[in-house]
Amino acid sequence: MAALQEHIDTAPKIVISREDIPIEPLAAEADTLPKVFLRTVDKLGERVAMRKKRYGIWQEYSWQESFANVRDLCLGLMSLGLQRGEKVAIIGENDPEFYWAQFAVWSVGGATIAIFTDANLQELGYVIDNSDAVYLFAHDQEQCDKALALRDQLPQVRKVIYWEERGLWNYDDDWLIGFDEVQALGRHYGEQHPNAFEKAIAVGKGEDVALLSYTSGTTSLPKGAMIRHRNLLFGNRHVDKLAPSFPGDNYVSFSPLAWITEQSLGVTGHLINGFQVNFPESPETVQTDIREIAPSALLFPSRVWEQLASVMRVRINDSTRLNRSLYNLFLPIRYKIIDLEDARQTVNPGWRALGWLADLAVFAPLRDKIGMTRMRNAFTSGAALSPDVLRFFRAVGVELKNLYGSTECQAHTLHYDGNIKLATVGAPAPGVEVRINDDGEMWIRSRAVFAGYYKDEHKTADALDSEGWFHTGDAGYVDKDGHIIYLDRVSDMIELANGERFSPQYIEGRLKFSPFIQDVMAVGGFDMHYVTTIINIDFENVARWAEKNRVAFTTFVDLSQKQEIYDLIRRDVEAVNETLPPAARVKKFVILHKAFDADENELTRTRKLRRRTLEQKYGDMLNAMYNNLDSVTVSAEVKYRDGRMGTVQTAVRVCTL
Repeated sequence: MAALQEHIDTAPKIVISREDIPIEPLAAEADTLPKVFLRTVDKLGERVAMRKKRYGIWQEYSWQESFANVRDLCLGLMSLGLQRGEKVAIIGENDPEFYWAQFAVWSVGGATIAIFTDANLQELGYVIDNSDAVYLFAHDQEQCDKALALRDQLPQVRKVIYWEERGLWNYDDDWLIGFDEVQALGRHYGEQHPNAFEKAIAVGKGEDVALLSYTSGTTSLPKGAMIRHRNLLFGNRHVDKLAPSFPGDNYVSFSPLAWITEQSLGVTGHLINGFQVNFPESPETVQTDIREIAPSALLFPSRVWEQLASVMRVRINDSTRLNRSLYNLFLPIRYKIIDLEDARQTVNPGWRALGWLADLAVFAPLRDKIGMTRMRNAFTSGAALSPDVLRFFRAVGVELKNLYGSTECQAHTLHYDGNIKLATVGAPAPGVEVRINDDGEMWIRSRAVFAGYYKDEHKTADALDSEGWFHTGDAGYVDKDGHIIYLDRVSDMIELANGERFSPQYIEGRLKFSPFIQDVMAVGGFDMHYVTTIINIDFENVARWAEKNRVAFTTFVDLSQKQEIYDLIRRDVEAVNETLPPAARVKKFVILHKAFDADENELTRTRKLRRRTLEQKYGDMLNAMYNNLDSVTVSAEVKYRDGRMGTVQTAVRVCTL
């Protein structure tokens, strides 16, 4: 980072994607997702399209069964009056019904808006109102209750269609209608209007808007990015050219469908390539379900990979002495091999033999425990993932690949087999141009670039120029091998009083590799002579460590402020500091008395930090660290083990390094 400006100044200003891998134009008969769906149904027929685990049993749906569900639902929506170009919102867990609802709306010619399941009333109301959605698909009673609470604010919503009936049997409101009821209406409508389903699909065009995908809203209200059918089709092709999928593959759909990357790689990939999509029973059973499926493709946000790495390392520490000894013996060997490969150096036969032995003794069984014995395409996206986490998973034998993208353009760059560098987000995908401007901002141009922001021409004009370049707002540069080094948001890059710039996200990523740190926000600025951090502990891992080391505690608040915990975190912060240039090293930190919470507007629903909100909310802690105070008193809400809630005053310590 000390040479950051030099890299930006000397980096190539334009990088053009691989010209040796052409991206073919779309055929007219396959330029929309519903047209591709019909083609895949015709090709694969009775083969399994989806599996959903219900009550511990995997239930299978063939492509023909998916077709029947989508057709009946589409015709049902027609009978209810859904028109081409209208919008339909969907909120719920990843389920076959979510997929079918999207396919049905697209077949009519409408656009869908996927909403995060944990969206609160304010967020849900804003998206439905801003998008002009006229129908809402809701998963279950919880989501229907949210809709009913907002009913007076959503006069344009004609019906709420639910697919999980449990808890709704006694609801007497004609605004609510069951998924099955709509399909029954569709079957009746189909009898009266033969071929209406196929005719509706036939008139669709690749330029039609398929999705309104809302941005995470880290600095302002979320914006609805208009994603066309051809954007999704090309966005998937860009990745598939380098990391192909096949009909026999298994994919686990777990990342939120409100996330554009899941729509691009999961939903669109399912339609194009025909792989089987597997839906876990619940968030709590995901790891068990993945082990049963042993998928070949998986997409997790960076936060989930970080948590999985932490859990694996903690469990290894809690295992038998023999297992710990083998792990500690062989992990450095695997790291040595990875570092040689990353430096583009030859790995001699002796090291390769040791690596094979390490895999046989330790890492193959470990991959089996996490369900990744057949993993071929493991992707991470969202917030930047620390090179330490990538290095760890490669040591385990999971070729985890960075994928850098945005809501507006899907995938920009990615790692691919034979061309992985731990410190980068990969090279431009085929069909994608990446431009680095004089100020270090990255611009993107491809056929996956969105159509603009819904009802916001001013912000569209700021983001899209006349030549088709999307201005990402991200800072980065290109290394000598044509890989992109992602730094941070341009607006979040910090210049210290000595003139040096640093990336808070880079420091945060390195610190989050610690199994004891769940979240962290790095702070600095022109009027601040050093870097400070606010740290969230991983309560489960730290509590396990405390119990093992006989550190008594009562609540999260109590545990977070123990001297032993500060000493534990201090060691990890000091270890990261050794890898940073002097100006970017953390000089002081506090351990927050609570976890960052999306419901308190501290995180986005994609779990990105809302920095401005956090800086204002925890301004007293920042003032304490920059004014040489030893502690700051805060009011904290605590939940006791018997379920009682209370408020306590606690002194949050300031640790100086």
